[in-house]
Amino acid sequence: MKPIVIIGSGMAGYGLLRELRKLDRETPVTLITADDGAVYAKPNLSNALATGKTPEQLQSQLAAQIGASLNARILTHTQVQGLDVVARQVATDQGNIAYSRLVLALGADPIAHGVQGAAAQRILSVNNLADYRAFRASLEGKHSITILGGGLIGCEFANDLAAAGYAVTVVHRGPYPLERLLPTEIAHALGTALEQAGVRWRYERLALTAEPCDKGIALTLDDGSVVTSDVVLSAIGLRPRTALAAAAGIATGRGIIVDRLLQTNVENVYAIGDCAEVAGLVLPYVQPLLQQVRALAATLSGQPTAVVYPAMPVMVKTPALPVTVAPAPLDASGAWRVEAQEGCLAARFEDAGQLLGFALGGQAPSLRSALTKLLPPLLPAVQSAVTVANF
Repeated sequence: MKPIVIIGSGMAGYGLLRELRKLDRETPVTLITADDGAVYAKPNLSNALATGKTPEQLQSQLAAQIGASLNARILTHTQVQGLDVVARQVATDQGNIAYSRLVLALGADPIAHGVQGAAAQRILSVNNLADYRAFRASLEGKHSITILGGGLIGCEFANDLAAAGYAVTVVHRGPYPLERLLPTEIAHALGTALEQAGVRWRYERLALTAEPCDKGIALTLDDGSVVTSDVVLSAIGLRPRTALAAAAGIATGRGIIVDRLLQTNVENVYAIGDCAEVAGLVLPYVQPLLQQVRALAATLSGQPTAVVYPAMPVMVKTPALPVTVAPAPLDASGAWRVEAQEGCLAARFEDAGQLLGFALGGQAPSLRSALTKLLPPLLPAVQSAVTVANF
C-alpha cells in the first residue's frame, strides 16, 4: 500500500500525524523533513530566554521517538527536489517516494531583509530550531542586539532579550509596533511599555547597509544615522513556501491555494500550515493550524471534513504589555473604539454595532473570553464538506 506522505516536520506536519493516528493507527505514513526532525513548538523560540530554556531543552522528542510512538516512517535530512503529481511521486535526494495522498506542510521562509554591505550576510533570522541554536550561540559574550522589524515576532524577541539584560534596538518601518494589527492607542502603549523595559525604538526607519565595525555590525539607516550592535536579527515577516507546489502545477497565490477540505487543485494533494491559503486566508498562527490538522486528519481517515475557523484571538508574548488581538477581516468597514476597561486598554472594531474584531493591551482574560464569544467565525461551518469554490 502506498503511504500518505507528509512533507514538513513543523507543528503542521507532526500535528497532522498525531491527529491522524488518533483515528487511524494502520495506514502507512511517511514524513519527510530536511532537518533532524526534532519535535519542538516554534512559538517558544521567541520567549525561550524568559522561560530559561536552552535550544536543547525546547525539544520534546527526537524523530526516531515520534516515529516509533506514532507508527510512522520519518525520513530526516532528506531534500525534496520535485513533485510528479501524475505518477504520484516525490523526488528526493534519497530517491523517489510514491504516495497515495500527499500533504504539503512546507511552512514559510523569512522575507529577505534587503540590506546591502560587507556584513549583510551576518544578519541572522530565526525560523526554526537550528536557526535559534545559531542565534543563541551568537549571543555568547555579547551585549547589544538590533532587531529589524517591530511586528509580532520582532516585539516578542525584543521583550525577551531586553528582559534577559541585552541592550535592544528595534528598527521599524512603521510609526509604532504592530501597526497592521492594532489600533494606534494600544500599539503606542505597547511601544512605550517595551521602551520602559529597555528597548530603544527607531520608528519609520529602514536599514540600508551593514558594515563590520569594532563593536560588531554598523547599520546605516535611510536617514543617514548609524546603529551599531554586536548582533543583528531580522524579523520582518514570513512568506509562504510555494515554489515546490507551483513547479508541479499546483495553484498558488499568497500561499498554496486549497479548498475547505484543504485540497489543492490537484487530486490527492493537500496543504496545511503556514504555506496554505484557505479561502483567501493565510494565517500563520497556532489556532488555525490546529483547526486544519483536525479537519484533514478526519478527511484522510475517510470522513470528508471541511475546516472551520471560529474566532481565534492571537496572544502576543510581550510581558511588558501582554497583547491579545482578533483582527477584523481585511475587507471590513468600520472603526476602532478604544477605552480603558478591567485594568487594560480595550479596543473594539465595530461596524453598525456589529463586533468584527478586538484588541486588548493588558491582562483581561474574562474580557477576552467575553469578546471572543461575540465575534463571528472567520470560516463558518458549511452545509457540504465538498466545496472547491477556490478553483
